[in-house]
Formats: sequence, C-alpha cells, structure tokens
Amino acid sequence: MSSPEPHIHEHQLWLVSSGTTASIQVIKPTLTPPPPEYWHFLLSFGVLSGLASSLLFTPSVAAIGHFFKARRGLATGIASTAGSIGGIIFPLMLQRLFETVGWAWAIRALALVCLAVTIVSNFLIRSRLPPAKDASPHPDIRIFKNKAFVWTTLAVFLLEFALFIPLTYISSYALSKGFSSTFATNLLSILNAGSVVGRVLPGWYADKIGPFNANMISVAATAVACFAVWLPAGHTKPGIIIFALIFGFTSGSNITLIPVSIGRLCRTQNYGRYYATCYTLVSLAVLIGIPIAGKIVDSSGGEYWGLIVTTGVVYMASFAAFWMVKVSVVGWRQAALAII
Repeated sequence: MSSPEPHIHEHQLWLVSSGTTASIQVIKPTLTPPPPEYWHFLLSFGVLSGLASSLLFTPSVAAIGHFFKARRGLATGIASTAGSIGGIIFPLMLQRLFETVGWAWAIRALALVCLAVTIVSNFLIRSRLPPAKDASPHPDIRIFKNKAFVWTTLAVFLLEFALFIPLTYISSYALSKGFSSTFATNLLSILNAGSVVGRVLPGWYADKIGPFNANMISVAATAVACFAVWLPAGHTKPGIIIFALIFGFTSGSNITLIPVSIGRLCRTQNYGRYYATCYTLVSLAVLIGIPIAGKIVDSSGGEYWGLIVTTGVVYMASFAAFWMVKVSVVGWRQAALAII
C-alpha cells in the first residue's frame, strides 16, 4: 500500500502564510518617524513577534511529525538547528550592522533575511496525512482527560517558565558583573553554539531511550548547572562561558524533545491539535516568567542570586512533573526503567 502523497492543507497554509506576514510587520513601528517610543517596541517585538513565531513554529513542527515516527526525535532536532544557527548569526550580524549602518538599516537587513527564508518555507512545508475527522485548528480542552497529557503540560509549563529566564537575563547578568557589552552580546552566540549540538544529539538518543527520559536528563542537567556552575562561578569568564554552553545544549534539547514527547501521547493526525493545546497554556509561563524574574532581581538589590536559585528550583519541579508522566503511563514500580 502506497503512502499518502505530501500535500499542504488549508489550515496549515493559512497559519504559515499569516506568520510570514506578521513577522515582516514586526519592524514597521520601529522604522517610521518620529523616533520609536517604548510602546512601538512592545507592539512590534512583543505582540507581533510573539504572534508570528507561534504561527510559524507550531505547524512547522507538526509537519515534521507527519513524516517520521521511529526517528522523529532526530528529524525534529535536525530541523530545529536552524533556530540555533540564527541565534549565532543574528547577534553577531546586528552588532556589526549597528556600528556601520545604524539601527534602522540593521533591522531592515534582518527583516530581509527573515522574509527570504519564510517565503521559501511557505513552499516547502507539507503534510503527509490528511486531517483527522474531528480535526480543528483550535485547542481542545477535552485532551486534558488524559492524565499523562496533564502532567506533560505542567512539566512543559514549568520548563518554559525557567528556560526563558537565562536566555533573557544572561547578557544583563554579565554586564552586572563587569563584563563588556560586546562579551555580554557574544554570550548569546556562545549559548546558541551549544544549542546546535543540543538539538541534534539528544534527538538521536531520544529515539532510543524515549523523549520523556531524554527530556528529564536535560532538565536535571540544567538544574545542576544553575546550582553548581552559574551560582558559584558565573561571575568569572570561564564560569559564565561554561554555563552558557551547558544551558545552550540542554535548552536546545528541550526545544527539540518537547514536540516529540507530546507526539508520543496521540495519533499522528492529532499531533498539531495536542501541541497547540499544550502550548496555549504554556505560553502563559513565558508571559509571566520573565517579569517575575526581573522583579526577583529588583527585590534582591540588583543581585542575580535569587533569579538563579528560582530558575534551578523551577527546573527541579519540571523534572518531578515529567516523572509523574511516566508514573501515569506505567505506574510507580516501572517508572524508573520505562522507555517513554
């Protein structure tokens, strides 16, 4: 029996094309005179950028799951390395362009690169399987009747809450410790260099030991890195570089493995709906995590120890929730050795 021919269905086309349009609209409020104000940045890089990223990322990840099952982790990891490669290139590119052509033209150059790659993606993204009969582009709360899915959503909620704190604050942390602005910016490229490897390698071994197990290894490693590297040695250049590489590796693996883990809980045709339902709630974690972390820094007199401890503790809580996923599937006695 032949496999279904790849195609792109209406919902997927609408989501990806809308995300492409929104991603280009991001720069408009910051380029038109008079000089941009704070609300311009809030609207463009906050609201529109978030909307564009969601519209592009969700159907793209779901489409990969249509073509792979046994090697889904590795395939998703390879595809998602582009995000880390962009994370290496863009900070270095913008740092140079800001100095040579100024803010406006640097952002225009960034927009041109984004436009080119998203246009190509609109023609390449395809689905292999037709939508399920009850398929919908909207989240479905009925999925939460599945206990494993409830625990998965909680685990991912906590993970995403913590994940964006180092990503957002590592540069300002470096500045607070007396490092140069150039080094603080370059930390993002160092972090993303670790993420390139972290998106591929864990995807490969997740196909052998299970995506939930691989996720738990990365989450545990991140918690250890917060308490054993960032907290005691982050004020030194070797310490902060080592932490950036470790965190880049583990965060990259989480970004790769979360979609694969969710895919283990449903049929392939329902993959996109499960993913969207999970991340509708998880998006709230991203929304509140960064402001809460900033408030912790303020309440600590500008010191970052409270932020670091909070990040490590939340990662530990995420590990516990991932463990409960295994318990809900195979029970307490078999949870330790289950390949899930």
